[in-house]
This record gives sequence, structure tokens and C-alpha cells, in this order.
Amino acid sequence: MEPIVYIYQDHLQDFWNSGQSQCFGAAFEWKGEQVYHVYIKYPQVAPTGYSMPCLFRVVDTDDYGKAEDVALSVYASMPEEAKRVPVVIVCIHVEDTKVSSRAFIVDDGRIIEAVVKYVPRKSELYTRSKGLLAVGALESKKVLIVGLGSGGAPIAVELAKAGVGHFILMDFDRIELHNIARHICGVNELGRLKVNAVKDAILLKNPYAQVETYDIDMNKQLDILEKCVAESDLTIVATDEYASRYNINARLVKLGKVGLFGRAVTRAEGGDILRVRPGGPCYACLTGNPIYHQNDEITDVRRARELGVIPAYVSDEDAHAMVQVGLSTDIAPINNMMVKLALNELSRGIECGISSLIEELTYDYYIWANRRDFQFANWAPFNRNPNRHLTILRWYGVKLKKDSECLECSFWGYGRSYHYVA
Repeated sequence: MEPIVYIYQDHLQDFWNSGQSQCFGAAFEWKGEQVYHVYIKYPQVAPTGYSMPCLFRVVDTDDYGKAEDVALSVYASMPEEAKRVPVVIVCIHVEDTKVSSRAFIVDDGRIIEAVVKYVPRKSELYTRSKGLLAVGALESKKVLIVGLGSGGAPIAVELAKAGVGHFILMDFDRIELHNIARHICGVNELGRLKVNAVKDAILLKNPYAQVETYDIDMNKQLDILEKCVAESDLTIVATDEYASRYNINARLVKLGKVGLFGRAVTRAEGGDILRVRPGGPCYACLTGNPIYHQNDEITDVRRARELGVIPAYVSDEDAHAMVQVGLSTDIAPINNMMVKLALNELSRGIECGISSLIEELTYDYYIWANRRDFQFANWAPFNRNPNRHLTILRWYGVKLKKDSECLECSFWGYGRSYHYVA
């Protein structure tokens, strides 16, 4: 098997534009696979693999034809300490503005030429989405995501894959052991702030994305929250805390902005999504509606004890079992619908392949059931009498009316919003 070297096109272009004839970079090898990723400038996210030196050399036409000899000569001139591990040497030739590259792996004097592949520039990164998504337009969109657990984190990554170019991430929690079963992050990221871990996950999908992070309790820093809501095209609310939802809702109503509230309920038995749009029903309107169930997932033992859900006499071990939630696959349908609704909102007024969904997804409130356990015990089994009964594993849309007694909507005209305390 021939080794493969991946080179970033924009790195090569920047190097050529600098006028230098040679520079050092870094290479990372996927051990046992002979796959190397080389960098002239260090990426925003730390690469995976075994590191080794890499040298980039600009050569003329003649030397490019005998690049193997050039690479061996460059290797011979390198300091001995650099030769303790394999070295990647890349010879670059430019003719009529076209950049060509030959790459070699040199180890203890032995040289093997690698197949060169390129990581494309930003403009080419999402070519497979063209025709379905307005990729260039989404690049300028900014999305605020509050709560980066099993809901907010995968939604962020999916939006990055769709070409959204600007993110604001807000969460003060860290990755803990109980998160691993459902979170996109793994055990190697235990202890990290969720905002930083998810930022890295976004940049791995879209290295050109702009990501702001706030590891804050937004209930205590409402000025920052309001600023972030104001400058975002869409706010995604994936927090399981009532005070946070009400505080975000207040800013959405006050500023006339669009928001999506998504959650799982009762061990991910099901879930729901609310879309808040200017002039329409808000989150406070929904919570006063009998259709809304208050039994959210409570995944934190400390919070469950504070709310009285878990009695004081229950041990921590048993308490953790009591707050264990549904499977990651139970959360996925809710996350996927959130992403569809988000792309719908971000693509409004833009001609693209998913425009037809704007005419389909017209409801304010969406309900989904995974199982017939507690809240959905009376729902029919999957696909049984779908015209007569609510069934599991189907989305249901509901048109909501504004609550005439909603305090948030009542004060909206005066630009007033409440401060809810957690």
C-alpha cells in the first residue's frame, strides 16, 4: 500500500504567497495506516496521530522532475535529532499559477513517494450540499446554541456540516462520565468545558467556521445573553433548566428574534420542539397550555435532589440510576428535526433544494414519542390506526395560539423582559 499525504490547499497558497523557498511544518501519521496529514500552519484543533517533522521546499521545473533526489538531499542536511523519527518532505512547484506537489516519507535514509491528496479550500468543502442547501448563504449565518449536552452538541455539528459559518456556544458545564453514553464527545475529553469540546467538533467538520464560546451561567449574565441573541440569526435552546428557557424566551420576544426550544422528556420516552417567531406564541404561552407536559428529563443528581425528585435517603449510586436517561438513539429524532427546522429558518428567502419544507413545516409545536411508557402510555403502537389515534414513532404538529394572559407577550410592546432565577 502506498502512503497517502493530505495537504491543505490554502496552506500551500499562503506559503507560496509568502515568497519563502522553504519552511518547516508538522506531520501526523495514523499509525499502521500510512496516512499522513501535513500542516504548514498549526490547525485550530489538535490533530490526531503520531507527530513528526515536515519540511516544505519550493523547487524549479528541473528539480521537480528529480524531486526524490532533492528530498534525500534536504533530509541529509537536517539535524540528527530530527531524523530519529520519519520525516515528511514536500516539494512544491508552481507553473502558470498552478501548484503541484510531490511528497516523500524518509526514514533512516530510505525514501518512499506518497500519493498526494488535497483538503480543499472553503469554497469547495461543501460541494455535495449544492443544489440542496444555499451553502454560500449559510456561511454568513450566525447561530446561538445554549446548552451543549446530548441535544445541543450534535445539532451544532450537523449545522456545521450543512455549511453554517458562525456559532456562539453557551454552557458552563464540563464533560463528565455520565455524559459519555449520549454525548458526541468521548472519554478523552472528560473534564473539558463543553463549549470548548464542541467548538473543536465544529472545527473538525468546518475548519473555516467562526466560533465564540461563553462558559457562563447565562441566568447571572443576562446582558451577555441578550447581546448574543440580538446578533444571532437563530437561537437554539437545548438547556433542561426552566429559568434558562424563560430568560432566553424573554429576550427572543423583546428583540423579535427566532428561536427553537427542544427537549427530551421522562427518560427520553419522547420529546417536543417549539418554534418561536416574531408575533407568534412564545415559550411562556406554551407552558400555560394543557398540551405541554412539565416532566422534563433531569439528568443531574444534585439538581434532582434540589427539586425533591430524589429523596435525601437515596444513595448516590441509586440516585444516578434514577436519573439515567434514554438512549442516544432516542434523542436523535428530536435533534434531527431541530436541525431541519433550523435549516428551514436559516434558508428563508433563499432559493434552494429544501425550500419545499418551508411549506410543510408550518407548525409552532412538534411532539414525538419513542415508547408507550408513562406520558405516552395511551398512544397506539407504531402505525396502528394512524388516522384515528396518536401513535409512537411519528411527528405531530400543533398550531398554537398566543396566550392572552402571557406576561411576556403582554409586556413585549414595552420592551420589558423578566429575570427568572434558577
